[in-house]
Amino acid sequence: MRRDRKRERDLARQRIIKLLRMADSIYKTEPDLAIRYGELARRISLRSRVKIPREWRSRYCKRCGTLLFPGLNATIRTREKRFPHIVIKCNICGSIRRIPYLREKSSRRVRL
Repeated sequence: MRRDRKRERDLARQRIIKLLRMADSIYKTEPDLAIRYGELARRISLRSRVKIPREWRSRYCKRCGTLLFPGLNATIRTREKRFPHIVIKCNICGSIRRIPYLREKSSRRVRL
């Protein structure tokens, strides 16, 4: 019997999205279960070679791989010095990640 890879990947993508949505909805009441859902979603994505959707990709710690929840296992701050950026600190492994953000440049840009 032949395997249908496209169908398998589509099913894996649906399961990843469902697990991450469930983790988002449950993390305030049961944080351990929410972290477990994040681990399962990551394992499914690695095994089936499916990318995690963009809106959740930045919520994983690059060092230890856990799903980050603000206030539970991550600290999020905004900084303006040098360049404006968001600082995300994982409270499990202590890694720090900086994500730059820019203000509207269109007001400074002059059209010719």
